[in-house]
Amino acid sequence: MLHRIYLSPGMFGFGRLASYDYFAHLERALHERVRAAGDDVEIHVVHVEPTASIRRRALRLTEVVASTCDVSNPLAGPIHLIGHSTGGLDARMVASPSVSLSAAPEALAWRPRIASVTSINAPHFGTPLASFFTTASGQRVLRALSALTVIALTVGSPPLSAVGALVAAFGRVDRALGMELRILDRATDALLQGIDEIRSREIRDYLDAIKEDSGAMVQLMPEAMDLFFAGVEDRSGALYQSTVSMAPPPSVGTLVRALRGPWSALSGAIFAIMYGISSRCDPRYPCAAPSAGAENEQILERALDRRPGIGANDGVVPVRSQIWGKVVWAGYGDHLDVLGHYGGDARRGALGLDDGGTPHVDWLRSGSGFNRVRFEALVNAIVEGLLSSGRAARSRTS
Repeated sequence: MLHRIYLSPGMFGFGRLASYDYFAHLERALHERVRAAGDDVEIHVVHVEPTASIRRRALRLTEVVASTCDVSNPLAGPIHLIGHSTGGLDARMVASPSVSLSAAPEALAWRPRIASVTSINAPHFGTPLASFFTTASGQRVLRALSALTVIALTVGSPPLSAVGALVAAFGRVDRALGMELRILDRATDALLQGIDEIRSREIRDYLDAIKEDSGAMVQLMPEAMDLFFAGVEDRSGALYQSTVSMAPPPSVGTLVRALRGPWSALSGAIFAIMYGISSRCDPRYPCAAPSAGAENEQILERALDRRPGIGANDGVVPVRSQIWGKVVWAGYGDHLDVLGHYGGDARRGALGLDDGGTPHVDWLRSGSGFNRVRFEALVNAIVEGLLSSGRAARSRTS
């Protein structure tokens, strides 16, 4: 059986940029495991505008699936949508039978073949960080942090002077005046000047897209997610599963454990600020479902040794906002760890195979202790659901 998998990136995410594949580790691990189970697999990474509205991103996902899934053949095999962060909401919107995406009916004919929708650390109930990013100063921070993410993953440690300026401005941004905003802009420019012209141009285009359209930030505000729920329904017969991770609250101990030099110290400081903002949940809009369900609560408690509170988060998304459908994996990790962007393991794949020379880069020094064992467990859980839903879909059509 052929499984078609579509990967949709989210906040700070991208498809391929500056010669770096954001989903490289996850894509390779998924491919290896599905093939090891005896099935064929075809994986597509969707290139979407990073902070565009969920509707615009969902339409792009729809276009990619329609152009690659043998849309005219209802027996062509199951389709699986996997979204990280905001990408999880893209997947839910595309799968929803109640949403109109302004696409021709023939371009949506494949939707009954959706077997599973997987969300990885997605903000199903919003995130306080989005509220922050909608402010004038927050938009400058979003641009700077996005630049830092891309450069850290593609090049390595950015210039410490620029990162230090970013930390200083970010730390004061709640009361930022024009001077702090200019510091943020200069720090971002300094980051881009440290890499070659071709990659710098690609990253500038990516950052311009964030500046031109940040509609998703408004939609991800906890107060705005009510509208998303009003129009998006789950698709009957499809498996909805989610992975959930939590970073330890920043403390002197976690920062010390994460230290490996000046760059890691500054990265840890940035993470601590992001964690603090992400923990500011308004009790009226708590970034959580009224109930996660008894089974999901037990999974969280076993994995985290406690039931996480409303402010627990991965540095970007509150833990309880990440829950949708069945929680198939939970553990300690930050928002980027779960895609294979963690430190420690260099160039070996999840099955011990060659990882294509793509290093595991950890720029969010959260002190989570995420490692290969956790990454393997996360991917195994996703694939188990993917394969079982694919078999169920085939039995319904045979």
